[in-house]
Amino acid sequence: MTHPYLALTDADREAMLRTIGVASIEELFRDVPAEVRLDRELALEPPLSEQELSAHLAELAARNVDTTRELSFLGAGIYDHYVPAVVDAVLQRGELLTAYTPYQPEMSQGVLQAIFEYQTAICELTGMDVSNASGYDGTTVTADACYIAKHATGRTRVVVTEATSPQVRQVVKTYAPGFGLEVVEVPHRSGTTDPDELRAAAEGAAAVIFQQPNVFGCLEPAPELAAAANDAEALPVAHVDPLSLGVLEAPGRYGAAIAVGEGQAAGNFPSYGGPHYGFLAARREFIRRMPGRIVGETVDAAGERGYVLTLQTREQHIRREKATSNITTNQTLLALGGLVYLTWLGPQGLRELGETCLSLAAYARQRLVERAGLELLFPERATFKEFAVRVGRNAREVVRAARAHGVHPGYALGRDYEGMDDVLLVAVTEKRTPAEIDRLADVLAEVAR
Repeated sequence: MTHPYLALTDADREAMLRTIGVASIEELFRDVPAEVRLDRELALEPPLSEQELSAHLAELAARNVDTTRELSFLGAGIYDHYVPAVVDAVLQRGELLTAYTPYQPEMSQGVLQAIFEYQTAICELTGMDVSNASGYDGTTVTADACYIAKHATGRTRVVVTEATSPQVRQVVKTYAPGFGLEVVEVPHRSGTTDPDELRAAAEGAAAVIFQQPNVFGCLEPAPELAAAANDAEALPVAHVDPLSLGVLEAPGRYGAAIAVGEGQAAGNFPSYGGPHYGFLAARREFIRRMPGRIVGETVDAAGERGYVLTLQTREQHIRREKATSNITTNQTLLALGGLVYLTWLGPQGLRELGETCLSLAAYARQRLVERAGLELLFPERATFKEFAVRVGRNAREVVRAARAHGVHPGYALGRDYEGMDDVLLVAVTEKRTPAEIDRLADVLAEVAR
C-alpha cells in the first residue's frame, strides 16, 4: 500500500526489484544471516494521523524553554542577541537553503558570491587580509589555527591563556596529539593575563591563544599580549567576539596574526548550543596554510566577473600529508546568516550595538551590587557585555532557584574553574531592558541568600 508520508508506492517497489533482478524483498535480503535478523515486527506505536501527529509534536516542543519564554542572562560563548527578520527571509530562499557544496562554479555563482562577500565582511571586521569560507564553530577553528602556526613556524608547542573559554581550550587539547602539539596554559591574574608571564611562556612556541573579551567578560590587554607573542616569534591568535568589534580594536590592527571566533552572536539564534559557524581570518602570508575553503574572484571566458573555489587545503583535495584540515565542509548557510546580519547592521549599527551592550552591562553591574547585594568578582576590570559576580552560595543552586521565577541568571563558572563555585557569569545583550535587569536583581536578591 502507499505510505501517507512517502512517495514510494508498491508499484515503485516492484519496479525496483525487477530492475535489480530479484522477485521479492525476502530474496533481496536472503544473504543476511538469519541470526542477525529481527524476525518480528518493530514494536512501534500505532500510526498517527497528520492532525494527531501535529498535536503530538506541538506537545513535545512545548517542553522546551527558549528565550521568548524565560528571561535569559546566559552567555559564556553563546548569546541571546536579536536576529532580524531579514536573516531568515534570505536563508529560507530555496537556492540557498538547499544548496550543497559549490563544486561546479557554472551552477553555483550565487552561493559562491555569498561566500566571497562573507569572507570580505570577516576581513573588514577583524582587520585581516584573508578569511576562509567559515568553520564548524569557534572551537574547531581555534584548533585549526594551531595547525597553521605549526606549519608556519615549525614549532610544536601552543600557549593558551587560562582565561580563554574552557570549551575552546578542551578542543585545542583534543586536537593537539593528532597535530603533534604540546599545549601549555598561562593562568589569569585577577581576571586577565599578565603580558610578561605570557611572553616567558611563549618562548619557542608556535602560537599564543588569548580571548578578547575573555571568559570572565574582562577586557584583556590585547595589544600587549599580541606584542608578547610576537616578541617570542610565536603567532598571536586572538579569539574574539565579533559583536565587540564595533567598540573594540580589530585584532589585525594590534598585531594578531590570526583572528578566530564563534560567529553565533552575529546572525544566529542560540539554538540550544548549535549548529553555528566559526570564523577564521589571517594575514595574507598564511593563505595557503588556512583550513577549509577560500572563494576567489576571477573572470570567465567572456571577461565577466565570476567566483570559484580558489583554495581547498583539505584531505579530500590534496595529498593527506599536506592537508591543513580534515573537516570536509563549512557552515555556508549559517555564515550567510552572519553576512546578512552584518550587512543589516552596517559599521554604525555595529558600533551602536556595542555601545548599547556596554551601557546595559554597566547598569546591570551596578544594580546587582546595589539592589541585590552581590559582589563583583573582578571589580577593577573593564568589561564588555559579561561580568562575574559572587552570589553567596553555590551558583548552580542559585540558577535552579532563579529558574523557578522564570529567570535564567547566568552561567555557573564553578563548572570550569576551581574556587568559583559561588560565581555566576552574567551576560547582558541589547535585547535586555533596564526593567528586565531590575527583575534579575530582585530575583537574585531573593534566591542568592
